[in-house]
This record gives sequence, structure tokens and C-alpha cells, in this order.
Amino acid sequence: MLFNLPFITVVIVIGLGLYAMLYKRNLIKIVIGLSLVESGVNLFLVSLGYRNGGIAPIYTSAPSTHMVLPTPQALTLTSIVIGVATTAMLLSFCVVIYRNYGTLDARKVRRLRE
Repeated sequence: MLFNLPFITVVIVIGLGLYAMLYKRNLIKIVIGLSLVESGVNLFLVSLGYRNGGIAPIYTSAPSTHMVLPTPQALTLTSIVIGVATTAMLLSFCVVIYRNYGTLDARKVRRLRE
């Protein structure tokens, strides 16, 4: 059961993020939900690359059978950078929407468009 704990955590974090994105009306909460989904995906990538008893792949004299996979770690670092940029852009959109419409409620902003 403990072996599946990271994957269970991934499902819970992504589920919470999807719930926030689909059922919350505040734009900041929607951005937080997207950030939770990104974090869940990053945890999933790191969990896939984990190997029990593995060492970092930077040691060249270590046996190759006991190393963790470096590709998911590199993908996770790239995903973190993209996630920070996306979150910053979405939060700046929220600031602009609040300045123009005076609200962060997605329903009211959608009605003002019509």
C-alpha cells in the first residue's frame, strides 16, 4: 500500500485542482486549481522516475542498474518553469480583469461581455 501512496496523492491533488477549476467562480481560485493540477502532474512524473534504492544519475562510476531515471526529473524541472510562467500570466490577467470590471467572479465577467 505504501508503494502506491504517491500515486494516490497524485489522484487526490489533481482531483482537488479539477474541482477548483470547474466549480469555483473566483478567478484566483481557478488559477489555484490549475496550479494544483500542475503540481499533481509534477508529482506523477517524479513518482514514475523513482527507483527503490536508486541513486542520482550524476555519479559515473555507480552501477547503472541502481540509478533513478533522469528524464522525468528533467521534464519536471521544465514543467515547473512553465507552470510558474503560466501562473504569473494568469494572475496578471486577473489583475487586469479586476481593474476593468471591478470583480473576479467569472459569472459576472462573462455577463459583462454580452
